[in-house]
Amino acid sequence: MFTGIITDLGKIKSIEKAGDTRFDFVTSYDMSTLDIGASIACNGACMTVIEKGNGWFAITASAESLSKTTMGDWKEGDDINFERACRVGDELGGHIVSGHVDGVAEVVSITPEGDSHRFKFKAPANLKNFIAPKGSVTLNGISLTVNEVEDDIFGINIIPHTMDVTNLGQTKVGDKVNLEIDMLARYVARLLEKDEK
Repeated sequence: MFTGIITDLGKIKSIEKAGDTRFDFVTSYDMSTLDIGASIACNGACMTVIEKGNGWFAITASAESLSKTTMGDWKEGDDINFERACRVGDELGGHIVSGHVDGVAEVVSITPEGDSHRFKFKAPANLKNFIAPKGSVTLNGISLTVNEVEDDIFGINIIPHTMDVTNLGQTKVGDKVNLEIDMLARYVARLLEKDEK
């Protein structure tokens, strides 16, 4: 489990495509405190550390992960948001995040608003009903509050701090981001679906 609070902005050091795809990342994490087999959310996708060294770690991604997330489009040098898994007693600063990406959203506009930026995203049709004003979403692993929703377009205000410490600062219109809907919304929808039958 994660909270959607990014704790490191790393980079892709190398990509090796074989049966699965191996990604090596540069990180500022103290790797002596992270075990092989530990979970790290990489742009919101929960991945397993398979190898590590001083200032780097590696994961492998299956074809399923590559097809359901933005990982299939990652390139060497790309900035990637990292969050280590929660431990009992950690502060829950964002919201409860599973690290299971539900789909990919597209940036449709970015508009300066004061010191912040208003981003608008297009959600996949099958996920739009899970996104509500003042609800939570996770985009590239970042816990964010939805400002407004109009059909499949939703808006989020991004403060300067978030632009500085995550890869949203380099995001452009047309870019794709990993989207995880709020876990509570998922279960409420499922319960309502059962009541209708």
